[in-house]
Amino acid sequence: MKKLFAVLLLIPLFIGRLNAQDNGVHHQSTIYEWPKDPLVSQKLDKWQDQKFGMIIHWGLYAVPGIIESWSICSEDWISRDSTSNYEDYKKWYWGLSKDFNPVKFNPDQWAKAGKDAGMRYLVFTTKHHDGFNMFDTKESDFKISAGPFKDNPKADVAKYVFDAFRKQGFMIGAYFSKPDWHSEYYWWPKYATADRNNNYDIRKNPWRWSMFKKQTFNQISELMHNYGSVDILWLDGGWVRPLETVNEEVLSWGMRIPEWSQDIDMPAIADMARKAQPGLLMVDRTVHGPYENYQTPEQSVPKQQLANPWESCMTLGGAWGFVPNDQYKSATKVIHTLIEIVAKGGSLLLGVGPKADGTIPQDAIARLEDIGKWLNVNGKAIYNTRITKDYHDGDTWFTQSKDGKTKYALTCLKDNTPEYVVWNGNVPAKGTAIQLIQTGQKLKWENKGTTVKVWLPKNIQKDLPALAFSFRGAL
Repeated sequence: MKKLFAVLLLIPLFIGRLNAQDNGVHHQSTIYEWPKDPLVSQKLDKWQDQKFGMIIHWGLYAVPGIIESWSICSEDWISRDSTSNYEDYKKWYWGLSKDFNPVKFNPDQWAKAGKDAGMRYLVFTTKHHDGFNMFDTKESDFKISAGPFKDNPKADVAKYVFDAFRKQGFMIGAYFSKPDWHSEYYWWPKYATADRNNNYDIRKNPWRWSMFKKQTFNQISELMHNYGSVDILWLDGGWVRPLETVNEEVLSWGMRIPEWSQDIDMPAIADMARKAQPGLLMVDRTVHGPYENYQTPEQSVPKQQLANPWESCMTLGGAWGFVPNDQYKSATKVIHTLIEIVAKGGSLLLGVGPKADGTIPQDAIARLEDIGKWLNVNGKAIYNTRITKDYHDGDTWFTQSKDGKTKYALTCLKDNTPEYVVWNGNVPAKGTAIQLIQTGQKLKWENKGTTVKVWLPKNIQKDLPALAFSFRGAL
């Protein structure tokens, strides 16, 4: 009966997963503040060179293969079986900790898949909103290292994930959810859980909130002090924020805003974290100001080019974590999205969800390999580039080298490779060569006014997702 109960609960969650996800999506800030710390500025410039990263959601939700954390939140967009009891559901969900035993946990497989894809930075979920810790925190027993996996040599999962990706040369990011729905200091069992916010009046219960602030500070301190070099602290759950930062933009997102301030003292956290990790990038999502070093539009690409640092965080499939029979985006789709994002000044953080056994699905690995094959020969037009004023014409997007001396044109292909490519604007300098980056061949070209026509080699591969060209731009 227990297994049947679980299955009945999962069916509506899986069916509603894709169209409901937008309710959990973080919007993009419209205000940006450049960092003043020169070490942070240097790290930010290095991060902007990477362009392509992997975000890994892995937690209790991988066991049944359902929406990450959100199924225990009491909001209208969450689908649960209509006959289920909410408190029983939460107990069932949190009880998955007794079943989470990833005996095939293989972080080297993950890191190799990321490297093969051409990715260059990692964001790993150390704790999602459900409060289940994927690192050996001393602040809670609700963690992977306290369940059936505790005697495994790799029980301190985050440590081994970070180590594996460092060996592959990745910048390292620690995802950490500011809300913690398992903590009695955030969702107090005395009251019902109305929605994603804390469920008691902080003004009337200052001690309880101070305990939550202490827990949050201590856990982030553990990540900053005990897990080697960390480049990015990626803080999710933007509704946990000082009340004074709630403006018309935030109100337009449609979330309920409590009358009290869910302030966790970010200045103190930042001071501690940057003493431990000099130059650390902080990504306090949607809370514009000194602790949002780059913006993070989710599951979307901004309509226009942006001059400030940003990344689109998007899923490879339809879900952040693992769900059975997920439909992964084609390599061509991901490559086209990456090209557009880079031309608009951003980076792509692509979401991959390992299975409950600790391995990434083979279908996902195959997709990542296909993406990497293109980047391996065309990456010069992606990595270490910056925006150029005229960045788009039809199916062709433009970037340039950091010194501005070399321009790159990236043409997204929808069908077979054509005989020639045409774009307007970004006319090469007179007498310069246009090179096909994947082969280094110099190509025949001409321009009439601002229209450029480039002929392709007759023996060029016919099923390419995109073409990349380099040339010296006209002054």
